[in-house]
Amino acid sequence: MHLAVLGINHKTAPVELREKVSLSEEKCGALSRRLLDGNGVLEIVPLSTCNRTEVYVVAARPEAGQKEILASLALIGEVPVDGLEECSYFHEGDGAVRHLYRVAGSLDSMVVGEAQIMGQIKDAYRLAHKQESTSVLLNRLFRHALEVGKRIRTETAIGENPVSVSSVAVEMAKKVFEDLGGKAVLLLGAGKMSELTATHLLSQGIATILVGNRTLSRAEALADKFHGKAIPYDDLVDYLPLADIVISSTGSPHYVLRKGEVERALRRRHNLPIFFIDIAVPRDIDPGVNDVNNAFLFDIDDLNEMARANAVARAKEAEKAEKIINQEVENFSQWLASLDVVPTITALREMAEAVRQAEVAKALARFDGNLSEKDRNRIEAMAAGIVNKILHEPTVELKRASNERGGYLYVESMRRLFKLNGHKKTAEGARQLHHLEKDEH
Repeated sequence: MHLAVLGINHKTAPVELREKVSLSEEKCGALSRRLLDGNGVLEIVPLSTCNRTEVYVVAARPEAGQKEILASLALIGEVPVDGLEECSYFHEGDGAVRHLYRVAGSLDSMVVGEAQIMGQIKDAYRLAHKQESTSVLLNRLFRHALEVGKRIRTETAIGENPVSVSSVAVEMAKKVFEDLGGKAVLLLGAGKMSELTATHLLSQGIATILVGNRTLSRAEALADKFHGKAIPYDDLVDYLPLADIVISSTGSPHYVLRKGEVERALRRRHNLPIFFIDIAVPRDIDPGVNDVNNAFLFDIDDLNEMARANAVARAKEAEKAEKIINQEVENFSQWLASLDVVPTITALREMAEAVRQAEVAKALARFDGNLSEKDRNRIEAMAAGIVNKILHEPTVELKRASNERGGYLYVESMRRLFKLNGHKKTAEGARQLHHLEKDEH
């Protein structure tokens, strides 16, 4: 059995290519059926997000997998195989296990520490399981990957320090208000950054969004997106007392909000605080606002500095996560090695040989030394012949099953039935296996 993953992500491929090979549920099914149909692939789990498309497979032989996955992905995405290959990466064995664990731990994400990837991995695995394209190995691998991701979240602080400007802004707002539920946001300008920040705020329970922009149609379009209300740009000072949070990114060459206007708004709010996020360059909000009681102003440099500091903190937590991954890769490798057919046959042979030797010794002891050397050899040979004949069919079946989908079920069952787990391979066991294989041929 051969474990491998082939994929492209935000580090290796442009968004234009990622879009083309993005896999819907229907395409995941088509890809799985194509690869499982006589291509030497025994198990498969496709994983597709906005930043990556990866295909995890168990193949019957080492050379199976890479070429077949590339060809199938290229066909589904209608892209040239050569172009896809140039942007792809391929990992095998422990490398494939480590890659999935790093993905699950968000160490391979565009934003290290983001939490969405765990749910995406779970959905991808559930779909593959539903489509019956997984068996023992990938079932164990993906369940373990989710456990690894959870362990990283629990034992490190990798997800606790936001590293994007928009998420930092939200965290700062939460420090001012503690609970953002029911608060109102005023967007000045309709730029991408303010839109992204508003999206983050909405996820925290913001109740109202007001949008002011020099072009009313753009304000109305953005307000519709957030189920908010567009306001006349010239009247924004009149709406300022209604806002708990102000996000400004207008591109104006002059201040759009000045200290005096903020002071008047706070008096009308009975000094309830207002949190200002000035993302614009040049700045939209008079820096003097910082001197106003209950006004909290942060500009783009403030947010960037916090984001950089948080990124450093996350990098330190990522080092802890890598140590966890190293441990868990070793754990999975040990489990996988226990399912390898040759060590299992060896362990089975050793167990049977130990039983044979013990029983022959007891039988010979009953003769009190009255047997000739020739008779003793005959008894030894007869016992060895019985063991060989009993083990012949299970050995052949194990070897055959190991090259079939779900073959690990046979190996795992054999180890459990005969209590072979933890059985150590010895030189004698290897020698006996060699003789047994020689006899079969």
